Amino acid sequence: MSSLGVRVAAGERERIQTFVESVFNPLHRAEQRRWARAYLWGLLHTPGKKTPRRMAEAGLLPAGAAHGLHQFINSSTWAWEPVRRALGRTIAAHRPAYAWTVADLLIPKQGEHSVGVHRRLDQATGRIINCQRGVGLFLATGTRCFPVDWSLVLDGAWDWDDLRRRRARIPEAETGRPVGAFVLGFAAGVTAADPQLPKAPWVLNLTQRCDDASGVMAGLARRELDFVCEVDPGQIVLVGRPAPRVITVGDLMEEPHARQPHAFMRPSEHGGSKAVRVNVYAGRVRLSQRGAAKDGVSRTYHVLEQPSADSGQPARYWITSLMSRGVEEVMALARSQVGARTTVERLRERFGVLDFEGRSFPGWHHHMTMVSAAYAYQHLCGAPGAVPTPATRLSAARVEAVDRWVGAGAKGRGA
Repeated sequence: MSSLGVRVAAGERERIQTFVESVFNPLHRAEQRRWARAYLWGLLHTPGKKTPRRMAEAGLLPAGAAHGLHQFINSSTWAWEPVRRALGRTIAAHRPAYAWTVADLLIPKQGEHSVGVHRRLDQATGRIINCQRGVGLFLATGTRCFPVDWSLVLDGAWDWDDLRRRRARIPEAETGRPVGAFVLGFAAGVTAADPQLPKAPWVLNLTQRCDDASGVMAGLARRELDFVCEVDPGQIVLVGRPAPRVITVGDLMEEPHARQPHAFMRPSEHGGSKAVRVNVYAGRVRLSQRGAAKDGVSRTYHVLEQPSADSGQPARYWITSLMSRGVEEVMALARSQVGARTTVERLRERFGVLDFEGRSFPGWHHHMTMVSAAYAYQHLCGAPGAVPTPATRLSAARVEAVDRWVGAGAKGRGA
């Protein structure tokens, strides 16, 4: 691969080919798999913005390759769902599954024509921005969170404007719905669509972006999935029988003799370790009436509280179905959310998640699938993350070699 002007360790060509055969095997056409390999290579090795044109230039690909890469993402009809399931299986085969978790991704956009674009508050900056909002499913493996699946939030006119939907090629089944519905959709896909995917606990933050935390937890319980869910202090739970009290988790932990204190040491982000204090409610709770009705059975849960470390930080609360695990293990699971947010930032900085220039719903999902595959390859297969050297003119022999690598479709026939 040195003929591409990229400093690459020996054997990477073989590693990429093996990875593509594992993840993109659901693509039935060999030409589509070749373009997947080319797009994957571009995401890994193109500095700066990763558009088809820049990826073709950085890889010193033959004339017409930029058009072929664009066609593969925006016009080709390949299904992304089976590719994502294959990606999840590949990750699980390389790393022991630890937890499933979910995180948001805001993609700033200009104009109003990109699929799903709308105005939304960016909680990180406090500003209203024009953006797409993606919801990502991540598989945590203990040391890293891998993106596995994505949903695009269709707010406002994208839910009902038939003309906009036709132009963006949005399927009829795709409608506006709350984030909790996306979470339960991910859970259904993991448990029903592919039994080979790992059955790991679900770790969720239901404090800000979920309007029905009880319903989400009850939905996970119906599928017999364990969970650790961070909730607002105002989250309603039921305590006692046969006439249960209705109480918030914040008030519950303030009651006399409610807390069982636990303390342990956790590695610090800056080296060394720090003490962590956690209170566990002495009894068990059930979900609110709304959630319990959806649950269908009378399950009970633990409530955990992490007290404020100082007067400027509020206490945090979790509800978990993991009755038999230790407090330290449950809190370690809860930190999977941090790992997912870190991965989102890496996708922004390194893997081109913000760089999709098309306007269609299938194109967005194709690009997000490729970004997820590039991240997985980088961290599973030891890709060196090389940065292309300045482009130099290729000899005719090298052009021929690159053309063979991309495949017969590199002359612009698309995918």
